[in-house]
Amino acid sequence: MKQLFLNVSDGSMKLIDQPMPTVKENMALVESLYTVVSAGTERGLASFGGKNLVQKALERPDQVKKVLEKLSTDGIVTTLESAFNKLAEPMPMGYSGVGRVVACGRGVTEVQAGDLVAMVGTAYHCEINRVSRTMLTKVPEELTDYRQAAFCALGGIALEGIHQAEVVPGETVAVIGMGLLGHIVSRILNAYGCDVIGYDVADKTMPGTRLRAFLNSGDDNAADMTKSLTRGRGVDKVIITAAADSNAPMDLAAAIARDRGIICMIGVTRMNIDRRPYYERELSFRIARSYGAGRYDATYEQKGIDYPIGYVRFTEGRNIEEFVRLLAQGRLELADMITHEIPFEQAAQAYEMITKNPRHERYIGVLLKYGDGEEKWKGRIENVRAAKTASGDKIRLGLIGAGNFVRSTMLPVMKETGLFEFRGLATTGGVGAAQANDGTPFAYTTNDYRELLADPEIDLIAVSTQHNSHGKFVTEALEAGKSVYCEKPLCLTLQELEEIRAVYERSEGELFVGLNRRHAPLIRQIKKELKTDQVPAVYDFIANAGFIPKDHWVHDEAAGGGRILGEACHFVDLIQYLDGSELTDLHVTAASNSAYPMNDNVLITLRFASGAVGNIVYSSMGSKKYPKEQLRVLSGGSVYEMDNFIRLRKYGSMKTVKEKLRQDKGIRQEYEFICRVLRGQEKNTAIADAFRGQELLIRAMQRVKEHENAGL
Repeated sequence: MKQLFLNVSDGSMKLIDQPMPTVKENMALVESLYTVVSAGTERGLASFGGKNLVQKALERPDQVKKVLEKLSTDGIVTTLESAFNKLAEPMPMGYSGVGRVVACGRGVTEVQAGDLVAMVGTAYHCEINRVSRTMLTKVPEELTDYRQAAFCALGGIALEGIHQAEVVPGETVAVIGMGLLGHIVSRILNAYGCDVIGYDVADKTMPGTRLRAFLNSGDDNAADMTKSLTRGRGVDKVIITAAADSNAPMDLAAAIARDRGIICMIGVTRMNIDRRPYYERELSFRIARSYGAGRYDATYEQKGIDYPIGYVRFTEGRNIEEFVRLLAQGRLELADMITHEIPFEQAAQAYEMITKNPRHERYIGVLLKYGDGEEKWKGRIENVRAAKTASGDKIRLGLIGAGNFVRSTMLPVMKETGLFEFRGLATTGGVGAAQANDGTPFAYTTNDYRELLADPEIDLIAVSTQHNSHGKFVTEALEAGKSVYCEKPLCLTLQELEEIRAVYERSEGELFVGLNRRHAPLIRQIKKELKTDQVPAVYDFIANAGFIPKDHWVHDEAAGGGRILGEACHFVDLIQYLDGSELTDLHVTAASNSAYPMNDNVLITLRFASGAVGNIVYSSMGSKKYPKEQLRVLSGGSVYEMDNFIRLRKYGSMKTVKEKLRQDKGIRQEYEFICRVLRGQEKNTAIADAFRGQELLIRAMQRVKEHENAGL
């Protein structure tokens, strides 16, 4: 199937081939019929992409601030590489459409295969989308012109603004900004029995939008004319739908609202509030969050868990449902607003029109229309761009998963080494596969990972999926006789660990875990100088991990296992490597803090057979301006200080300092190590530490859980 992406670096559009997605629990596969090209949101994205670096920086000062923070802790080269890698990654476009259900995952009962549905969120400009059950709604047969349902995301945004403004039937409502969204808001308000006064800098009225009046928002007398239309009172509510780099819509809204009126923003403008009119008339200002309750909530949008209607009447999904109801009952009509239907294969023309408009066309509602074709149903895509060098001088890679780490770090570094041939990529679908393939083309991409296990031309299976699936993929790959590189953690349970250990012992394949810190050059230098077999050391590591919201999947005990199993294993392994003796004891003490209930603020204490001890402080409560990772090693009259894999200080008979321009956490060196082992040039000495460290860490976190459950 094909999906449309934006090249953020230059603003161009491209269609990328990828396998059709597989169905998941609480999700449905939907074959797209029409998707909406937003003349507001998507035009802004496309225009941003077409700007140079300086213009991008001026438009997004928040991102510049993040870059500067990273620069202060990670070094200039690392920061620039990260920024340019992000700009090089294609961005999926689209968020609103109508289509036909192809398949339903377990838990989806509201629709079935063959149903016509309106969809939002992951309703990309893509031939087949995987959409959560809470983000689609069935389109009734009464709506014969179902193209109108493709505007459901805009309808949901409009309705959320109306709800947040607490509009009551019979009120007079001002709509500032008469673009596509402004007309949809106005027509819904008409359906609800409200009088609407429209405002814009140009006359954009349409016969199908019944306005009490249209006023030019740039007219100095606009406020006075509004009062003359409302018996001198002013409008009851104001909904701002404008997209403008100006505070004028906010100033106008305050001038025309009645005493104790409500102003709601669903557009994008400056929002400088003048205290005087708000104080004098006790005005209220609100912002509607996109389509409604549930937006940006992973539990709602990804897991498909709906809010009880008794507590939340209009959720994201129920706003879409209401929009479709209005269309189906004839209370709302949008057909006249559809000015363009463009074949999906010619999507670039639509974006040229809404950004540059070389032919000076009048447009408002722009749809992409999808045709029939067998190609979209393929579960495997052959890539002609990929190198055809199955020669044996490179390690032939099969990759399962294409998340952020894969795209931003793993594949670019592997490609840079020149040691790997990218043979096969397997994902369940989504944008990650296309983004990964765009930067590092694989010979083929599939939605069935078992094809990689059966491929005789693959030497190494790399696993980089959600943590709860690592054990399954590692075990199956080893049983298939493949060598395996698994991103940390190796697994989440002791049962999985024992299964992996047993399969590994009888497998012909090697096993590696993505614990790269031990391979970092600065850590190697410390190791080379330490004499831990003669003098025990004391290790102190600070991981200023940063805050991750509670609803992130890594905190989900079933999916991610928590951050300690998922990330702190890095630092346990690093100290294991430095000491070189057996890790005999590991204990975790979790902080008790109601503001940070995710057990990601802990002390981890280690004891080794050599007599050495270690301490790891892992915290999500620190500042981003402070370095993320710091190590102190005290041994034999020397002290080593490693700051964020950029700087190493040694205090002994004299002080020495070594600094690097690029942060180096040993990722490249780890991949080179894997290749040497697979070629028989070196033994895999790291896996024993990985097994031991993971076992003790899992046991320690079980004790933390038991301690919590006991209320101690």
